Amino acid sequence: MSATVDLAAELAAFGVATCYEAAGRRGLLDLPLTCLHPGTAVAGPARIAACGQGDNRAVHEVMSHVQPGDVLVLRMPRPEPVALLGELLATQAEQRGAAAVLVDAAVRDVGPLGRVGLPVWTRFVSVRGATKAQRGAVDVPVAVGGCIVSPGDWIVLDADGGWTTPAPDIPELIEKARARVEREAGLLERYRAGELSYDLYGMRAEDVG
Repeated sequence: MSATVDLAAELAAFGVATCYEAAGRRGLLDLPLTCLHPGTAVAGPARIAACGQGDNRAVHEVMSHVQPGDVLVLRMPRPEPVALLGELLATQAEQRGAAAVLVDAAVRDVGPLGRVGLPVWTRFVSVRGATKAQRGAVDVPVAVGGCIVSPGDWIVLDADGGWTTPAPDIPELIEKARARVEREAGLLERYRAGELSYDLYGMRAEDVG
């Protein structure tokens, strides 16, 4: 596998919570997200469609830019329940090799989307159709869930939601995430043996004092 594929697999295995904590509690995509493929965890570089309000022309355009492993980020200026993605566009993204789609708006065709096989996270589900009158922009920075996501930033998505970080921050993040995973594995063993976090963190002694 390529280094990018290996990195995506490791970040997905860490998951959103570990990445967020390892990053000093930065990078949380703080918006309500529904995963249409429960149990899925993915990671990859952002490929962005900045749509006009209520319009998905930019989503059609971005499909020609998708590279294998990309996480598509679909955004409009104000989130509203207008469907930027449905079965037809999801099929194109899946055929282009996208790893996942994050929709800070709505999707429709939920049943067929589940069969396409492309993991989708969305703020809303709505059959309200988008117009195709505004070109919007492709691969420009966008605001999502309190973060600025730029093209090529890494995104992790799982059952807990979403997290992002600029690509240059990844090596340090990986080191901290690995250390966190190792530390938590040790704690799990102690908890399974009957120890309590109340004692390990010294809270009991503080309360007694």
